[in-house]
Amino acid sequence: MKILRLNLGILIVFFFFSGIQESISQDTGLEKEIMELSKNKWEWMAEKNVDKLAVLFHDKSKFVHMSGSWKKDRELEIIESGSIWYKQADIHDVAVELFGDDTAVLWNRITLVAHVRGNDVSNEFTVTEFYKKEGNDWKLLDLTFSKVRDTHKIEH
Repeated sequence: MKILRLNLGILIVFFFFSGIQESISQDTGLEKEIMELSKNKWEWMAEKNVDKLAVLFHDKSKFVHMSGSWKKDRELEIIESGSIWYKQADIHDVAVELFGDDTAVLWNRITLVAHVRGNDVSNEFTVTEFYKKEGNDWKLLDLTFSKVRDTHKIEH
């Protein structure tokens, strides 16, 4: 009887920790998915690929820059015209927080090289991105640039 109880106890503990591990693995998989999507977004912005960005950006998305805030259509126009050309985003750190399986907030600490008003400029930013899953696709709801020092750290 004691052996049966011991084995049953071991099985319960095993299944408990297996469930926790599976939950952690799922979250890690979603976090990686969001990180990859964000990385792709920076590449599409550098390439001025407004077709892919138009699919990613939610119709009601907002963009907050150093010089102002605007909506999806204006951001796509800015990218396509090159009035801001996001030439290169060097990503130094990334953190993701999930809220259920359909909402994510991602923080990137980046050095952004952009062509703005005829000049190449380099700035340090922490960029906050909000994503919401609609059907099978993640949509970017908000992208906010916060100018920071190069020593800025994202708390994980």
